[in-house]
Amino acid sequence: MALTRDQLAQRVAQEFKDGYYVNLGIGIPTLAANFIPDDMDVILQSENGLLGMGQFPLDEEVDADLINAGKQTVTMVPGASIFSSADSFAMIRGGHVDLTVLGAFEVDCQGNIASYMIPGKLIKGMGGAMDLVAGADNIIVTMTHASKHGDSKLLSECTLPLTGKACIKRVLTDLALLDIEDGKFILRERAPGVSVEEIVALTSGELVVPDDVPEMKF
Repeated sequence: MALTRDQLAQRVAQEFKDGYYVNLGIGIPTLAANFIPDDMDVILQSENGLLGMGQFPLDEEVDADLINAGKQTVTMVPGASIFSSADSFAMIRGGHVDLTVLGAFEVDCQGNIASYMIPGKLIKGMGGAMDLVAGADNIIVTMTHASKHGDSKLLSECTLPLTGKACIKRVLTDLALLDIEDGKFILRERAPGVSVEEIVALTSGELVVPDDVPEMKF
């Protein structure tokens, strides 16, 4: 069974490590803020100028002036700081973010990512994605494995305009966790109840399947 949005966010949060500075992209990645273990110190950074972002606010905590880069209201943890967008992008471009989690329309087995434009459709735009993929070594993409029409989003070569080239090393979809190595997707984990055969059928890029592919644990 395909993972829900919350399950995707929960699995992404398992990639966090104590002391990490993490940037969460718009959409599913932002939900990962709600699954950081209580005993782990993770500092969330937002490119609009916030370091120390907390969980999404309860109704009584909402402050309309406190938002993330996707214009969602957020909270701040004790010790958080607010600064200019220029300073925030200096952090990103300087390689000071330990992990970046982004959404995408397509990823290919060369590690290329397309995440900001679908010709003929109105999309929010680039945002900070191009800076994030250029300034970060550790990037995880979260996305659906296939379109609503059943077309694979894990390709031999992206068909949409690229956000970044050869920058993606790990992809988490609603069906599987995959690494990208030497021009191939490597299947590492599968969603509970999803077969290897289902994943193979919906992956257009070259896919390596190890002898043992465990189910994800939550």
